[in-house]
Amino acid sequence: MDIVWLEVFREVARRGSFTAAATALRYTQSAVSRQVAALEQDIGATLFDRVPRGVRLTDEGRCLLEHAEAVLGRLDTARRDLAALRDLDAGRLRIGAFATADAELVPRAMATFHAEHPNVVLSLEEDLSPQLVSRLRAVELDIAVVSVPPGRSLDTEDVDLVHLLDDPMMVAIPREHRLARRRTVRLAELLDDHWVAGWPDPRDTLIATALPSGLRPEIRYVVPGWTAKLGLVAAGLGITLVPGLAASTARADILIKRLHRDDTDVRAVYAAIPVRTTQPPAVQRFLRILTDTVRELRAELTRRSPGAVARLSNAGAGERG
Repeated sequence: MDIVWLEVFREVARRGSFTAAATALRYTQSAVSRQVAALEQDIGATLFDRVPRGVRLTDEGRCLLEHAEAVLGRLDTARRDLAALRDLDAGRLRIGAFATADAELVPRAMATFHAEHPNVVLSLEEDLSPQLVSRLRAVELDIAVVSVPPGRSLDTEDVDLVHLLDDPMMVAIPREHRLARRRTVRLAELLDDHWVAGWPDPRDTLIATALPSGLRPEIRYVVPGWTAKLGLVAAGLGITLVPGLAASTARADILIKRLHRDDTDVRAVYAAIPVRTTQPPAVQRFLRILTDTVRELRAELTRRSPGAVARLSNAGAGERG
């Protein structure tokens, strides 16, 4: 059964005339007659009685009209829903990110997206990068911001990575620290300090991405959250590494210092998306907004701390602070 036949049938039924239906549909009267005849032949029933002033539905016609209205109504709804998804007037976008990407980059990008497309429902899940990639594969997320520390890799089977930035490590120190007046510090000058980290083994923390091989600082305090880490720094109890992505959100009673360029590498930050023939419009738009937000943050970081810019280049795994 052809959908066009149903649309023509419904129009004839509504107007009670082949001629009026042909005018409304911009068909010839013979074309309308042929399509109604084809529908009648397909279902094996006469749908209209021909009367002097037009046509009148038969019992079979009234029965079919009820179903035709339901079918065509659902198709109209489907077309509207699909158009809303295409035009970002409806739908959802499930976002994932690692911890420091949630400090500013992802929330700012989400705010921009929401301002443009308020009818798209956004959600945010925070996790380690390998888990975020697994959730992309399981279709639990639509897009994720992930990181890859220097010398490590990420299993990206069935996932595409779009490079966003290279994120430098910086160091948070108390205001009364002996190096407080310095703009740039060397890691060797900090080895005697007490360190704050999210894991007792330096090899499992951000410290491993910065320290030369063989150097092991004393991790005095182990706390997983950034609030607690920076609180300990502010109290003068230790120092901690801070990714450039999180530097702008640090509290005012601590100092963020650049590390000497010979003392630290950068971790690559990527947007990760499932491999698809065509990405959904919401994913495409959010990816563009992420890229624009990186440019904005890069410009702001340049103004705040020249030389500590999160550099754009090629390179996107888990983070344990």
